Order: sequence, then C-alpha cells, then structure tokens
Amino acid sequence: MRVAVVGAGPAGFFTADALLRRDAPVFDVDVFERLPTPFGLVRAGVAPDHQKIKNVTKTFDRTAKESRFRFMGNVRVGRDISAEELAEHYDQVVYAVGSSSDRRLGIPGEELRDCHAATAFVGWYNAHPDFRDFPFDLQTGRAVVVGVGNVALDISRVLLRSPAELAKTDIAGHALDVLEHSKIREVVLLARRGPAEAAFEQKELADIAALEGVSVHIDPEVLERDAARVGELDAKARRNVEYMLELTRAQKQKTERALTIRFLTSPLEVLEGEPDRVRGVLVEKNELVEGERGPTARGTGETFEIDAGIVFRSVGYYGLPLPDVPYDQKRGIIPNEEGRVLDAPGGSILPGVYAVGWIRRGPVGVIGTNKADAQAVAELMAEDLPKLSGRSDAAVTHAAVDALLARRGVRVASYADWGVIDQLEVSQGKERGKIREKLTTVEQMLDSLPPRRR
Repeated sequence: MRVAVVGAGPAGFFTADALLRRDAPVFDVDVFERLPTPFGLVRAGVAPDHQKIKNVTKTFDRTAKESRFRFMGNVRVGRDISAEELAEHYDQVVYAVGSSSDRRLGIPGEELRDCHAATAFVGWYNAHPDFRDFPFDLQTGRAVVVGVGNVALDISRVLLRSPAELAKTDIAGHALDVLEHSKIREVVLLARRGPAEAAFEQKELADIAALEGVSVHIDPEVLERDAARVGELDAKARRNVEYMLELTRAQKQKTERALTIRFLTSPLEVLEGEPDRVRGVLVEKNELVEGERGPTARGTGETFEIDAGIVFRSVGYYGLPLPDVPYDQKRGIIPNEEGRVLDAPGGSILPGVYAVGWIRRGPVGVIGTNKADAQAVAELMAEDLPKLSGRSDAAVTHAAVDALLARRGVRVASYADWGVIDQLEVSQGKERGKIREKLTTVEQMLDSLPPRRR
C-alpha cells in the first residue's frame, strides 16, 4: 500500500513511522515537503537556545533510513502536484501541514509596520526562507508581546538574552546581526486573564528568570488573588502561580533588562507615532468573571498607554488552506472526523484522505502530542484499507510520481540531499563557533547539492 504524507514536521514523521512499523498491511510512505529541508517547526519553530528539544530529529533520522520511506523535498502540493493527482497515485493521502499562520488581534493599528506576527519573528530568527527578509527594527527601548503562551516567552527570551550566548546556537546569522545592535531593554507581556490562566509552562518563565542581568516583574496584588485560591487550581496552574509568587518575593536587584508581565490587560489599539510606525499600545484593565468554560476577562473601562516601538502578537497559530483540499475557515483546520477528512465542515468522509497534527485538531499540544495523534490516525488508515477501491497500476511504483514531477521541472530533494545540506550547515557553523549556520534560501540549499544529485 502506497501512502503520501504531506508535511515533514513532527506529525508527518510520526505518522510515517507508525505506518512503517506495522507488520500488516505493509506501507510504502512518500513524505512531501515544500522546502528541501525536513522537520517543520522543530527546525523553524523551536527557539535556538532550546537545542535539547531538537534531539527528536534523531528519531526522524531513523525513520528516514527505512527502505520503504522516501523524502520528497522541494515539492509544493497545489503547485508541483495537485491534491487530485496525489489521490490518483497513492492508496491513501495524509495531510500533516501544521498551522503556519497566526491569529490576528482584530484591533486598530495592527497593520502598522512595527506590529508583527510571532510566526514571522520566530521564522526570521530560525532562518526560515519565507521570513529571512522581514524588517524587524529593534532600535527601541521597549517591546510589547501580546499573549502569554510558550511562544510569547520564546520571543521574550530571545529579545532579552545576551547576543553572545545566542551566537553559539543555530540562530540565523542575519537575526544575530540585528540582535547584537538591539536597544530593547524591557519586554512587556500582555495577558487578558490572570496568572492562573497563563498558558506558558513554568520552565519557560524560569529560563527567562535565570538569564544574567534580567529580572521578572509581576504585580504582586494580582498574584496574591490567585494564591488565595491555589488549592482550587489544577497542577499546571498551581505550579505557575507558586513559581511566580517565589519570583516576586525573591526579586533581583535593579537589572539592565527586564520582563514585565501585565495580567488582566487587553490591547485596544496599536498607536501610531511617525507615519506607519508604532509608538505604543492603548490597553484596558480587565476583571475576571465566571463563565460556562471557566474564568473569562471583562473590560473595566479603565485604560492607559504603554510606550513601545515594536509589538508582537502571539495569540495562537492558524492553519492555512491548500488548493483543492477541504478547509474549515472558522477553525483554521482541515475538516475531519477523528482524522478522516470531510468534504466540507460537517460533510461526508472523503475515502482514503486523512489529517493529522495541528491541521487536524488545531494548534494545541507539544511535539510529543503529535505522536499519539499519528498512531491513532495510522490505526484508522489500516482499518479503512479494505473499504477503499483499488488504484491504477501506475500507483504501485515510484516511477509514475517521479516522472510527473520531472516533466514539470521539479528538482526533488531526497533525504540524502538533506544530509548534504545538513553537513554544510554544521561545517559553516563550526567555522563561526556555532552549532550550525543555516542556509536561508531554497536557492542556496539546491545550489549546495553536488551536480550528480541535480
């Protein structure tokens, strides 16, 4: 049985691994990826100073060594090969394309030049080709980050950490150059609800608090309110509240740089100073009220301004549609029933088509969450095979897909090609005292391959 997996991030690799491990039926898996490089957000989303998290790629390397696995890099579904053609050439197709966009704030001023998506900043400092040329102006004393999830803390940590420490990581060279000249001395996080509702993991905040020359500031009055009900909180919220209390009680002396977390605060408008430039954020103080799904934020009408020269929104990721693939605009996912793709939200099942990972369930969970998700979808795929109609003879060989892409002039990057790129990046990094120096354009990646692979 031949399977096409679209997307070479964690969800795609975990799905391929789950299928290849099965004794019966026997699956051959082609993993399609629009870039010549695999690993998705592990490569382009995990912060450069969190290298241990990236060790999961060793697991993916083992999967890629399977004889029934093929990496089809530099192939964009919807441009180089259509969804219909995938369905014609494979017994089953799995979409594992993740959530590559971001949710908007929906407030005035969001379109200003210095108001950015977290996805863009993260992609920029991680050398993603889509974001290498984004203009991030860090010549300001204060940055505002809207949101208190792990990504918001990643951004804050990168802005506050010493460039000398970042220089040893795999951060993009162009990002390091800008950060070395950054004038940002304070990052302000805005959270519409309270400390107990914060989405970040306690370790993420601890990493910032441990930075040399950086202090963390939180309104103790807001913390004490949650401390009074700490016995009612779940384990994660309790850990967060107790840790934040410790921070405020053992505050550092005055430091050069600071993280300030403003809970119960919502942005109303990004304020314009010079034409198309940010000068600050108008915010409103909130209060918590009990709702059907727990505490919700309600504005009090009390407003004030926070001076800042740059704003980042980090209020959630959002999946984007693929050409001719069903899409749920409201949720930013491929509509599905436990992983079986539907022809429309609330519609009928499309036989042999599946979704996994964030594009299936939305941007929730961490890298490991996708493993269980992938295993569950692989079970569905094995269960569904007897119900699927047979494919044409062309589907039983690699040659048909390879010939189709060759006719269209597509330069497919294999996993061996990725190995060449990988070695070059590590070598270039070693010369600079870094873990690796990533290539930042698709052209650079393809040009790095020897002629015999071209």
